[in-house]
Amino acid sequence: MIANSFEWKGFKKLIQAKILFGNEPTSELFAILTVYFVQGILGLARLAVSFFLKDDLGLTPAEVAALTGITALPWIIKPLFGLVSDGLPILGYRRRPYLVLSGLLGTASWLALATLVNDALTATLVILLTSLSVAISDVIVDSLIVERAREESLTQSGSLQSLSWGASALGGLLTAYFSGLLLQHLSSNQVFMITATFPLIISAVAWVIAEDKIDQDNVEVKESPVKGQIKQLWVALKQKPVWLPIAFLFVWQATPTADSAFFFFSTNELGFEPEFLGRVRLVTSFASLVGIFLFQRYLKTVPFRKILGWSTVIAAVLGMTTLLLVTHTNRALGIDDHWFSLGDSLILTVVGQITWMPVLVLSARLCPKGVEATLFALLMSIWNLSGLLSHEFGALLTSWLGVTESNFERLWLLVIITNLSTLIPLPFLGWLPSGDPQESVSSNNFAPGEAPVHNSGGLIESNITPNLVPEFVVNSGDSKE
Repeated sequence: MIANSFEWKGFKKLIQAKILFGNEPTSELFAILTVYFVQGILGLARLAVSFFLKDDLGLTPAEVAALTGITALPWIIKPLFGLVSDGLPILGYRRRPYLVLSGLLGTASWLALATLVNDALTATLVILLTSLSVAISDVIVDSLIVERAREESLTQSGSLQSLSWGASALGGLLTAYFSGLLLQHLSSNQVFMITATFPLIISAVAWVIAEDKIDQDNVEVKESPVKGQIKQLWVALKQKPVWLPIAFLFVWQATPTADSAFFFFSTNELGFEPEFLGRVRLVTSFASLVGIFLFQRYLKTVPFRKILGWSTVIAAVLGMTTLLLVTHTNRALGIDDHWFSLGDSLILTVVGQITWMPVLVLSARLCPKGVEATLFALLMSIWNLSGLLSHEFGALLTSWLGVTESNFERLWLLVIITNLSTLIPLPFLGWLPSGDPQESVSSNNFAPGEAPVHNSGGLIESNITPNLVPEFVVNSGDSKE
C-alpha cells in the first residue's frame, strides 16, 4: 500500500510538472479545461456549416459575409455577459448556473439547425444562438482563468492560459479530420445532430466548479453592482498605457482578409473535398499545439513588442506564398495543390499561435478583482469587433476586384493587398510595452471602487470567433497572425 501511494504521488507530480505546467491537478481544473476542450470539439461542425451555407442554401460569398457578421455579434458584446455574470448571480452563484444554461442553449440550437433551418434568415438566427451559447461559456471560463492567473508566480505566468488554449486545440485536433470525413459520408444535418450532444458536457461539468455562494444580506452595497463595474472599467480604460496598446492591436487586426474568397477558390476552383479540408483542420489543430509548446518552452519571457513585430513581418512574408497556389505556380514547381495547402497552413498557424499566447497573459493581468469577467470580455470583444471589420473590409475588396464564386482572375491581387495591409500598424509598435509585459503591468491591488493604473496593456485573440462559424471566418486568425 505504501509503495502504491508513493507511485501515485510520483505520477501525480509528473503530470503536474510535464503536462499541467506546474498547476495542481484538481477536479475544478479538470472542469475548466473540459469546457475549453468542448469548445474545440465543436469544430466538428465547422466544415458542415460552411458547406451548408454554400451548397444547401446556395448563398453567395457576399451573402455569407453578411450572415457571418451577424452571427459574430455575441463575440462583440461579450462584456454584457460578463456584466450579467459578475453583477447578477443566479441563486447566489456567478459562474456555475451560467455554464449550465449555456450548454443547454447550445444543444437546443444545434438541434434546431439540424431540423428547422431551410432559408438564410432562419440560418442566421439559429447560428447566432449557437454562437451565443459558446460566447457565454467562454466568458465564464475566461473569468475563472483570470481569477486564478492573478495568483500565479512569475515562473508560472501564462501556464493557465497555455493550458486552456491547449485544451481547446486538443479538442479541435481530435475532431479536425472527422469534420471532413463525416461530411463526406453524412449530410450536414446529421453532423449537426452529432454536434448537439457536446454542449451537454459543459452543463455537466459546471457543477464541479468550486464557487462560494454570495450572501447578499451581508454585502454592503453603496451602488448597483453593474454601475460599480462600469465605473471601474471606465477608470481603467482611461489610462493611456492601457488604451494605446488596445488601439494599436485594434488597427492591426482590422486590416482586410481574403479568407472568404479563398474558401470558395479552394472548393470551387481547386476542388478540395470535405475530407481533405478535414485533413487541413487536423494539421492546423496540431500546429496550434506546437505553437503553444514553443511559446511556453522558449518564448514566454521575450518582450511582447518583439514577438508581435517579428511575427507580423514573418506572417506577411509567408502569406505571400499563397500566390503560388492562386496562380498555380506550385504545379509548375511540381508541388501538388493538396500538399502545398497543408504545409502553408501548418507554418502560418504555428506563427499565429506564438503571437497570440503572450497577449493572453497580458490581458489577464489587466483585469481587477471583482470585474475580471467583464474587463477580460471587453478586451476580447474589442478584438472580435476588429476581426469583424477585417472581414467586412475584405468583402468590400473582394467585390471591388470582381472576385466571385466562379471568377478568381484577380484573386492574386486580393492576396497581395491583404498581406501588405498587415504591415500598416508596424510604425506604431511604440504604443506597445517595450519590455516583458508581465513585468510592465503594475499590481492589481486597488481600493474599492477604483481601477488599477497599469504601465501597459493590450489585447489580441486568435480564433476568438466560435468554431461553429464558417471555415473561412475562423481561419482568418491563422493567416493574419
